[in-house]
Amino acid sequence: MFTLLGSDRGNGLAPHRREILRAGGLGLLGLNLPKLLELEAIARASGQDGSDLSARIAKCKSVIFLFLFGGPSQLETFDMKPDAPEKIRGPYRPIASRTPDLRICEHLPKMAAISDKYTVMRTLSHSFNDHSGGSHYLQTGKRWHVPIGGGFAPTPKDWPSMGSIVEYVDQGSGSLEKTLPSYMVVPNSLGRLQEDGQYPRPGEHAGWLGQRYNPLTTRIDKSSKTDNPYWRDCSDEELTYRISGLGLQEGLVIDRMNSRRTLLSQLNRQLKAHEDRTLEEERTGFSKELDVFRQRAYALATSEAAQRALDIKQESASVRDRYGRHLFGQSSLMARRLVEAGVRFVTVQYDCVDGYSWDSHRNSDDVMKHLLPTFDQACSALIEDLEQRGLLDETLVIATGEMGRTPTANAQWGRDHWSTLFPAVIAGAGIPGGKVIGKSDKDAAYALERVISPEDLTATIYHALGIDPEMRVLDVQNRPTPIVDGGRPVLELWS
Repeated sequence: MFTLLGSDRGNGLAPHRREILRAGGLGLLGLNLPKLLELEAIARASGQDGSDLSARIAKCKSVIFLFLFGGPSQLETFDMKPDAPEKIRGPYRPIASRTPDLRICEHLPKMAAISDKYTVMRTLSHSFNDHSGGSHYLQTGKRWHVPIGGGFAPTPKDWPSMGSIVEYVDQGSGSLEKTLPSYMVVPNSLGRLQEDGQYPRPGEHAGWLGQRYNPLTTRIDKSSKTDNPYWRDCSDEELTYRISGLGLQEGLVIDRMNSRRTLLSQLNRQLKAHEDRTLEEERTGFSKELDVFRQRAYALATSEAAQRALDIKQESASVRDRYGRHLFGQSSLMARRLVEAGVRFVTVQYDCVDGYSWDSHRNSDDVMKHLLPTFDQACSALIEDLEQRGLLDETLVIATGEMGRTPTANAQWGRDHWSTLFPAVIAGAGIPGGKVIGKSDKDAAYALERVISPEDLTATIYHALGIDPEMRVLDVQNRPTPIVDGGRPVLELWS
């Protein structure tokens, strides 16, 4: 006999796959296809479909995704080729690290000193040689539907970001009652500060999954058109980390907000009493999503816990100095604070507010003087800080861009777009560290061993969080759609 609530086997585990299929064939209790797929995912996650149970156990609670937008060069970071011709090897030299065979840039000394705490995946690769498409691909695991060069802005057709899927899963288990959401982006939505916000980039949003699963995003302004706060020291007055679109007006205190909310609720109840019942039944999904946003906004505006988590001044001066007082360092520290407060997925956007930054077509010494040092300081501090606080085993840290750079430098001694090969740093979640996965050719142009696609990276992140990469969600046509299209977790990270 097959039972849905409890099991005759007495072990409390999910039903066997054959039982699920049998139940679907019989139409038992009106199960539809999405419900069957959900039950099947539960069976896989509990190892009852013949998969290895230990490989399915959630290894972490949270993810911190350091997104180095623009595309750091593999040849100036973690895949140096000092024996290559000068036009390829570049101006920087490798230094020793704690990892055998890892040639690391001389401008990343702090990362070299802790290389035993993380693994480098050298051979990420895809064919979307475009910033917007690459941004979408790396944050969602799905190739963008807009052709290369076809646009900048996010669209409702975009694939849901990894963080949005985490939000979707958690909302399904009642996370709307939490003070903070499961998915946040700091310090700004990608592209907001670039060229005065003219280039909002895709990738961090929920797309067709629905606006209720978008991230809550903080907002930090720059001081002028030419300012780049990501690599300069920022004052406490600048580092407000206010929620984008949710600033409290001066003089509007919590008691007044509560009064206004109570009055508004009373008016709404009176209006609803006179509405026709059919109007309520025809409420759009969009309006329901707005209700969710209002609930969240109110919770954030009135919650002392949320305001405390977003107050970077709560950290000691020594810890803040350790991360660096620049915006990337303080935002990496903010990500650690949010993870401690219960946020499950935090994306830290290191944006190109000047139009170049990591998109280093020209070598203006920014890579050497600003970009590498700020990344070196913040990423090393984050990994060590998490470890010292006992949080590294339950937090997955990933640092990558959306592409690499051309092996051969251009006439301005910069490097152009090259999505065929680029690295990622990954730490935490039980990953031993001190390893290199993948091998590139002599020019750091192509992978010789272990090509890792964005789909593979996405499946790896879901696997670490205990989310089945084969899970399906309903798209806008109510079709069960896999959250990852063909990717496989990089399980050798944990070996």
